[in-house]
Amino acid sequence: MAADLSQIVKAYDVRGVVPDQWDESLAELFGAAFARVTGAEAIVVGHDMRPSSPGLSGAFARGAAALGVHVTQIGLCSTDQLYYASGALNLPGAMFTASHNPARYNGIKLCRAGAAPVGQDTGLTQIRELVEKWTETGAPESAPERGTISEADTLKDYAAHLRALVDLTSIRPLKVVVDAGNGMGGHTVPTVLEGLPLSVVPLYFELDGTFPHHEANPLDPANLVDLQKRVREEDADLGLAFDGDADRCFVVDERGEPVSPSAITALVAVRELARNGGRGTVIHNLITSRTVPEVVVEQGGTPVRTRVGHSFIKAEMARSGAIFGGEHSAHYYFKDFWNADTGMLAALHVLAALGGQDGPLSRLVAEYDRYSGSGEINSTVADQAGRIAAIKAAFGDRDDVTLDELDGLTVSSADWWFNVRPSNTEPLLRLNAEARDEPTMTRIRDEALAIIRA
Repeated sequence: MAADLSQIVKAYDVRGVVPDQWDESLAELFGAAFARVTGAEAIVVGHDMRPSSPGLSGAFARGAAALGVHVTQIGLCSTDQLYYASGALNLPGAMFTASHNPARYNGIKLCRAGAAPVGQDTGLTQIRELVEKWTETGAPESAPERGTISEADTLKDYAAHLRALVDLTSIRPLKVVVDAGNGMGGHTVPTVLEGLPLSVVPLYFELDGTFPHHEANPLDPANLVDLQKRVREEDADLGLAFDGDADRCFVVDERGEPVSPSAITALVAVRELARNGGRGTVIHNLITSRTVPEVVVEQGGTPVRTRVGHSFIKAEMARSGAIFGGEHSAHYYFKDFWNADTGMLAALHVLAALGGQDGPLSRLVAEYDRYSGSGEINSTVADQAGRIAAIKAAFGDRDDVTLDELDGLTVSSADWWFNVRPSNTEPLLRLNAEARDEPTMTRIRDEALAIIRA
């Protein structure tokens, strides 16, 4: 019987519980399928600090090598370090990580040469079909000449590439607390920040895929508490928090207050536009703050709005030649990083901006935080389409309101907007609302929630 991979092959990656949902035998078939679908002569493979990662990534490498593919294993790395290797070596890549998920999970993020994404519509469906077939018929026939498996260390080259994009040598001295959450930031941060005018206070830098202190998911406010406390205790200039595979970076200011990823998107957009002579396209998804397109226009750039999700951002980056893109989830994409996301490069921009002037971070980002936002609110809903239709009916005949369905339903007025999107994997509707002031945001949020939860 062919394996049913519907539970672990997601829209953008492979992710599931080990060994209950997948194991090294399946990882080996995924390696062979990746080799077959990409048609590559060589690939690069990396992994995070989870206990199951070395075994799974090694099995994947063996599966690819059996079909004649030469595999370069770069070992422990962050996801954006794997993207660096894929871009710099111009090879397809596989990163073994489950990002911020609990320890029992693991997964694979796949890309083509130059860090181009692999998702359902760009190869992942074919990979899944091959693995399902081979679990029934047996592994594919090996190539006449087996591929080699070698090792390489790309950490220093990755750090040098990032440092070449942001000049931090002349900033004023800063004290920064970094919470790696026992994830891969503990591996990359020391090398990337080495020798800079920074006093780094490390928090949970020990690589431990069981996450003994807190989940490596800074999107959950509970996982920022330790960082916020330490920033205040140390009288630090700012704090940085990375997720498990260190491709996302969250920022807290000198007071320990979280800085909105939309504000960071706007700040980095200003810097990237300045680097490009005040010209260029900046991508933002439709639930980032209105501040972002406003700032981009003010700086002479062209904002482009997209659906939520890295595949849409990366596709639009490539289509439009955008110089930068940002999402509400603290994913930041750079043309100079093969259109891939790297929280570390965004962090360097924040450090450079803060260190290049005398004021505190809270004052620096205030101009990029112009609206009141609800954050993402999830509601369990049996009839997602029916609830969205009810919202459309309730707001559609108002003269001061516009509707669009680029991603779910966005309802907009001069002073406020909200978006309602269905989850792809759960019976949830996700609400994001924003307004010119807190009372208006609260009113619009509650009006939308009343319809959603009716």
